[in-house]
Amino acid sequence: MAERALRADARRNRERVLAAARRAFAEQGYAVPLDEIASAAGVGPGTVYRHFPTKEALFEAVSVANIEELAADARARAEATDPDLAFAGFLDRVAEQALTKRDLPDALGGAGADAVAAAVADMHDALGVLLAKAQEAGGVRGDVSVRDVIALLKGLLQAVRGDQDPDLGLRLLAVIRDGLRPKEGKDQPFDRSGEGASGLMS
Repeated sequence: MAERALRADARRNRERVLAAARRAFAEQGYAVPLDEIASAAGVGPGTVYRHFPTKEALFEAVSVANIEELAADARARAEATDPDLAFAGFLDRVAEQALTKRDLPDALGGAGADAVAAAVADMHDALGVLLAKAQEAGGVRGDVSVRDVIALLKGLLQAVRGDQDPDLGLRLLAVIRDGLRPKEGKDQPFDRSGEGASGLMS
């Protein structure tokens, strides 16, 4: 009975650490100290290290779920009847998260344990399918690759991090959208070389 109670207590502590880490990483990104997370969770640093021996392990636990949600969203949108609108909707979601999750640029960069990088690679694949359909529908210029889109999104995420202007993300997103649209009167080739819609960012 005592052992069962101990396991329940340990589980509650782990959940408190994860909840505090989600808030801390979202507010400050990967650089937040583990001791600060422990204090926010109301536990000692030793408790954090028992569940997550490194900051990378804790960041992985928090970030993998966020990236997997983005990948699932991209896959679901790829089945939409309007690929152009679906692609724009995905960009909207990333821009919205940029305002509330400051750790997203670090996660997209693969910071933390290997599982984060694997989740990011999976998200790139899902985005590649969505991008290819938008390109084939004529809504996105054909010479744009997943690498390009990720670079633009990471730039947006970094730009809004810590900025006090609540409309900055929307303005930058509008500029990105304009740049992704096919140029009138010009034939933009669709790149199937592997560096295009299905290419992964290294």
